Amino acid sequence: MTTHLSAIVLLVINIGLLWLLMAAPLGLRTLRARALLSAPAEKVWSAVSPLGSAADWHHSVLTSQILPGAENHVRQTFTHLDRHGQPIVRTFEIAAEESGYGYTSRVLDDSALDASFWKDFREMRRLDDFGDTVELTIEQTDRYRGFAFLIFRFFALRREVSALRQWLATGESKPVRAGFEHPAVQCGLAVLSTLLLWPFFGLDSSGLMLSALLTLVIVLHELGHMAAYRAFGHKTVRMIFVPLLGGVAIGGRPYNSLFEVATCALMGAGMSAFFIPMAIALHEAGGQGLLGFVSGPTILIFLLILGAFNLLNLLPMNRFDGGQVLRQVFRSRLSLTVGSFLVTLVILGVGWRIGVSSQALVAGLAVFALLSLMGKGGVKPRHQLDEMTGGQRIFSGFGLYAALVLHSYAIVYATDRLFS
Repeated sequence: MTTHLSAIVLLVINIGLLWLLMAAPLGLRTLRARALLSAPAEKVWSAVSPLGSAADWHHSVLTSQILPGAENHVRQTFTHLDRHGQPIVRTFEIAAEESGYGYTSRVLDDSALDASFWKDFREMRRLDDFGDTVELTIEQTDRYRGFAFLIFRFFALRREVSALRQWLATGESKPVRAGFEHPAVQCGLAVLSTLLLWPFFGLDSSGLMLSALLTLVIVLHELGHMAAYRAFGHKTVRMIFVPLLGGVAIGGRPYNSLFEVATCALMGAGMSAFFIPMAIALHEAGGQGLLGFVSGPTILIFLLILGAFNLLNLLPMNRFDGGQVLRQVFRSRLSLTVGSFLVTLVILGVGWRIGVSSQALVAGLAVFALLSLMGKGGVKPRHQLDEMTGGQRIFSGFGLYAALVLHSYAIVYATDRLFS
């Protein structure tokens, strides 16, 4: 497989995966979990029902209270934090079955999310008593766009059932880091991603080096996002590695301001930009070799991959970091259009400068237009985020175009020396 064909195939796979995870219109879908529990039905029901005496059994639930004057309304306070770092409060309407153990519920109010987020959400829980054991059935119905959130809720249901078993056995529900999010698992996924990328670059030592460098670039990019989350006071920050697609940095609470959104999105490419002058200096100083084990061409290839990966992430697409920053910095339609045009013009200029054909550039624009059709998406907060000050807007805009120029220079510097 030629290099160009490999790149095209990899790009098509990535676009397809992104569409499936983030944009595929799945419509209404119902997740279902069943579990046989060796415990009295009354005890299980006191925990499972929001109206029960032990409704706050789960470690993520701080309080669960029936609202005065509305016996079918329950207000629960969670350990999850809102944009101000306060526990999220959610109000449910409960419709209990007339006989047996069962109810359906919907969310009436959420202190962190807009009501539109919950408009299609319904949950049903039912217990079937068999004497020595009971069977718990949980069904959650919602409208989904993309498989990502559907998969998240599937595993969340599984973790809740496991926590319920723990509570029934020990009287305690303790938070346990999900196996998928464990650092060792994420390291394994990074290695797996490197091996999956290997065939696209050729099944030899050079191909393995390229795939390993790409994985390293992805990790550095996500570390930048994580550093920004920490700087804004997120108490928990983690990275989820998705083979072939890359990584996702996740903060510990919703965004509080537009400046926070812009900075956290920008710092992926922003932190990577700091490595560009260092790598160039090392290459200039090292000649044909660096420290005896890193060659000059290897540094150039690293620069090329670093620049290309981050430059693509700065594209003015809704799902990309560049689009996130541009939407916060430029609030009017005209200024956003001009700002997006300048970013696109710089990236096209880099492609022309390094010898990319006009046909390939036009095809790239078509791909970017296709990606933009995925829409803004995202979760709408209940309250508007704090606006940027003039200084913050200038700082964010300058940071975006500085990162754009630095990564563009990295590509030009590397290609001039690799292919001259």
